[in-house]
Amino acid sequence: MSTTLGVSTPDQAAYMLRAAAGEAGRAYKGRMLDLLDVRAGHTVLDVGCGPGTDLPALAERAGDTGTVIGVDRDEAMLAQARARTAELRRVDIREGDAHQLPVDSGSVDRAKIDRVLMHVAEPAAVLAELHRVTRAGARIGLAEPDWDTLIVDSEDLETSRAFTRYTTGVAVRHATIGRGLARLAERAGFRVADVSATTPVFRDVTEADHTLGLGRNLRKAIDAGHIDEARGREWFAGLSEGPFYASFTLVSVVCTR
Repeated sequence: MSTTLGVSTPDQAAYMLRAAAGEAGRAYKGRMLDLLDVRAGHTVLDVGCGPGTDLPALAERAGDTGTVIGVDRDEAMLAQARARTAELRRVDIREGDAHQLPVDSGSVDRAKIDRVLMHVAEPAAVLAELHRVTRAGARIGLAEPDWDTLIVDSEDLETSRAFTRYTTGVAVRHATIGRGLARLAERAGFRVADVSATTPVFRDVTEADHTLGLGRNLRKAIDAGHIDEARGREWFAGLSEGPFYASFTLVSVVCTR
């Protein structure tokens, strides 16, 4: 196992790009893009666009007469998004908070938020902002994990469960928001058109460590007293012995305004 216990937080842009490029990432993103039905001339909004992973695909569908707006509050992410879309003249990168979008009311035809709501302070407030900026008939795509469903195979089942409890209860702000996406969307005034779930499966322990934060979150769990250090280290070392398996559930919702 080439990973180490307690490694530092990875570069977030690299993390997002790598996750999007994986088989599971391509599958749910492709399905959401199809259901959003972005057409030429549409104004499309990507909230929490990060390094601009999805902006070129959105721009291709919106065409020369459409506009794609990417919003993020992180300067490093914005710099990468601008670099990635420098040759796409209809892409507009804006700095802003998801709770107060720098977008005119009723101006957006299509919008998406992908694995962002689990991190924001008030998911309901962000969805209310989406309702404000979208026009009647708009389509909105939402995708979030449910970390309560995180499974890491180990003979030490209790430590695996303790790791999931730490991830859900401490490591992620809104760790189970995936299961509530449809409910939250309806409360925000949207009409839910489609709900689906995918299960990203990891068979490579190094890839799982990168995406799921096995080493860094285990270190935090040990330091916070949630997992015994000796037992945690043995659990972590054992993950590279024999076939590896980990998975979680990712929920996608497409709704209309």
